[in-house]
Amino acid sequence: MSNRQKLYFRRAPHLMVYWDGRLTFHNYATGQRAEAEPLACAILSCFDRWRTTQALFARLKDYTPESLLVAVRQLQRCGLLQAALRPPARSAGALDSWKDWNPAAGFFHFSTKDLKYKVDPEEEARHFRLRARRFPIPSSVKRYPRAPQVILPPARLDGEFAGVLLKRRTWRRFSRRPLSLDQLSTLLRLTGGVQRWIRVPHLGRLAMKTSPSGGARHPLELYVVALRVRGLERGIYHYAADRHRLERLRRGASSREVVRWLAGQRWFGGAAALVLMTAVLPRSQWKYQFARAYRVLLADAGHLCQTFCLAATWLGLAPFCTMALADSRIVRALGIDGVDEAILYAAGVGSRPADGSPRSGQRTEGI
Repeated sequence: MSNRQKLYFRRAPHLMVYWDGRLTFHNYATGQRAEAEPLACAILSCFDRWRTTQALFARLKDYTPESLLVAVRQLQRCGLLQAALRPPARSAGALDSWKDWNPAAGFFHFSTKDLKYKVDPEEEARHFRLRARRFPIPSSVKRYPRAPQVILPPARLDGEFAGVLLKRRTWRRFSRRPLSLDQLSTLLRLTGGVQRWIRVPHLGRLAMKTSPSGGARHPLELYVVALRVRGLERGIYHYAADRHRLERLRRGASSREVVRWLAGQRWFGGAAALVLMTAVLPRSQWKYQFARAYRVLLADAGHLCQTFCLAATWLGLAPFCTMALADSRIVRALGIDGVDEAILYAAGVGSRPADGSPRSGQRTEGI
């Protein structure tokens, strides 16, 4: 083989190594995992940059070249080593924008994508019955019985605001009555619309919205999947928060697609509209070059989603939210890359059923 044809190898740049019964190597960028012996660490350590196998042979002289070549091929098949006929001019990867947050944030984000969920109620009930026998269910409240107690005066629960908070539920049942475009417009404006702009030295023009966001970066974007909205064609739309407009990305959408995107939760297929919440990561990564900022993204999504649910409740609608997502399906449907812009959360809304019950057979307090 000529010099030009020599294969170069490099350790995959997004690896985590941990004990999970056995020594486990996890490429969190691709989702590939492999169990291996400690020798794999020595081999991967050698390929910290693009090198040929000759460098490996020179470093690990206690092993035959033949045995090392077998190990190299196995590590390549498992996605732990990358191969190239020549080193790239720049070893840039799709996850370069995450470099200040990796490995902590990247490992968590990418290794928790596309999980399989139990969506059959009977199977889920059996699972939790068995689990409760082995592990007691933790209490929903915490108390300090020996601490001095202060009896608080009655809380003020009158007024429209308190009423909206107390009526907020997660709905799993919806009527076939469509949403009006006015209702959807109000919901989007109150949830994700830019209310005003402020100028901050060194940071430029920052958006102000109804929900807080770390550093006023507002990394979240809203995508509307319209199923039954009067005056709006079925399809996928992006909400332009600064102009209060919908930008149509695709014609057509179905309840079946929504169920697939929400990991098989068929009870949400009856909603009139789904709102998919993505994060544009560079907005936060530009200002915060540390992994803890990933927590802020999740908090931002929670703030925005609660605002959505409260606004929908105030409008007399039936909202829900879920993080049980088929991430990769949603990424493909929205045409985003899943790296610089990634799906974080989903919320939806419909009209309330005639009997006013959030869940089948229930009139009691929902969740």
